[in-house]
Amino acid sequence: MIDPELAPTSEPIVFPQRGKSSTVIGLIRACRPLQWTKNVLLFFGLIFALKLTNLALDERAIAGFLVFCAVSSGVYLINDLADVEKDRQHPKKRNRPLAAGMITPTQTIVLAIVLFAGSIAASYVLGLVFAALVVFYVVMMLLYSFELKHVVLIDVFVLAAGFVIRAVAGAVVVGVPISPWLYVCTVLASLFLGLGKRRQEIVLLSNGAGNHRRILEEYSIPLLDQLIMIVTSSTIMAYSLYTFSAENLPSNHTMMLTIPFVLYGVFRYLYLMHQRNAGGSPDEVILSDRPLLMTALLWLLTAGAVLYLFPPG
Repeated sequence: MIDPELAPTSEPIVFPQRGKSSTVIGLIRACRPLQWTKNVLLFFGLIFALKLTNLALDERAIAGFLVFCAVSSGVYLINDLADVEKDRQHPKKRNRPLAAGMITPTQTIVLAIVLFAGSIAASYVLGLVFAALVVFYVVMMLLYSFELKHVVLIDVFVLAAGFVIRAVAGAVVVGVPISPWLYVCTVLASLFLGLGKRRQEIVLLSNGAGNHRRILEEYSIPLLDQLIMIVTSSTIMAYSLYTFSAENLPSNHTMMLTIPFVLYGVFRYLYLMHQRNAGGSPDEVILSDRPLLMTALLWLLTAGAVLYLFPPG
């Protein structure tokens, strides 16, 4: 049963009067600062290479993080611009600043250009390879906003690729190697979140899913549940193998202590997806669900303790 308040609606939106303060607030909201949590991946290369105490590298990692926050916000702005009419028919997305009339398309475009120009310029200061990754991310996500989001399965793989680029960029910006296992785990975890996002959209919109986004007509709950099951099993297996086979981990296999946190986190997310109809926005799910947030923090603290108390070699 879908909450009537969350059901697709065709009622006209009454746009609020725009003032300077409401416009600024709208532009900030349109940048989706809550979703900057995805860019925490840029610090993983620093953490797992045992370079967290190197202040010079810390500064570069923070700079890389800020660059990706800016460039990802630019992508969100363009994505909102491309989907504005469809968002107005969505029970939740109709409250986004552009769809709700808090900001104008011109303001959205100008801010996106400023964010893209500033972040790409800053990325060159951090290195040519890092800059190439930033440019590639922008191009890929712009293609996603206008075309790739309409291609079945490719849409989810592109979202997963965005996370992998973050992980790679995090290692590149500080000049450290990172285990291939972490890339594999990132891909699988990202696919898990992306498939969950598609599932929640179908559940939320029900029969009107295809009207909001035509790609949703290509998916079904049984198909997505089967794909999620495959990816979930693969993620847990890949992470478990990583904890005792990666070369840059302690030889006493103490990283295996983090496996229960990953298991609980995956199971908790599945519980929220199936029982609470959550999963549409992974960052909101993690930040709003205290058990899941605590699990993520405990995993990070435990992994950090294992790496720095029992350094490899």
